Amino acid sequence: MDAQCACGSLKVDLPDDITPAVVACHCTACQRRTGSPFGVGAYYLLAALTITGNATSWTRETDSGGAFTTYFCPTCGSTVYWTTGNHPEAAGIAVGAIADPHFPGPVRSVWEETRHEWVEIPTALHHFPRGRS
Repeated sequence: MDAQCACGSLKVDLPDDITPAVVACHCTACQRRTGSPFGVGAYYLLAALTITGNATSWTRETDSGGAFTTYFCPTCGSTVYWTTGNHPEAAGIAVGAIADPHFPGPVRSVWEETRHEWVEIPTALHHFPRGRS
């Protein structure tokens, strides 16, 4: 299984033997990053991933003062993955870049205080008004 950008030049090979933590985030930064009312990421240890192709990165400061770095294709602009200063050993993979309709749904829903009122994440077992503590 892999994740890739729209043009296919940036790819992440995902391990088949690891079940990732899948999180839906409703923060305004994820809304703007995705152009959608929320972002969904599958989290893996970086050591378990193989990333090929060139990526352009952009880092923003989080509300807690940490760093959130998004990696996207310099050709087509698709966001494929990201890293955070709080968990430098892990990467979030954009579930849309995986493009598998059978991929597991989110188990957590965060930043629900900025969730669009018509959005519901029925697979989420845990809901947080802001980020997870």
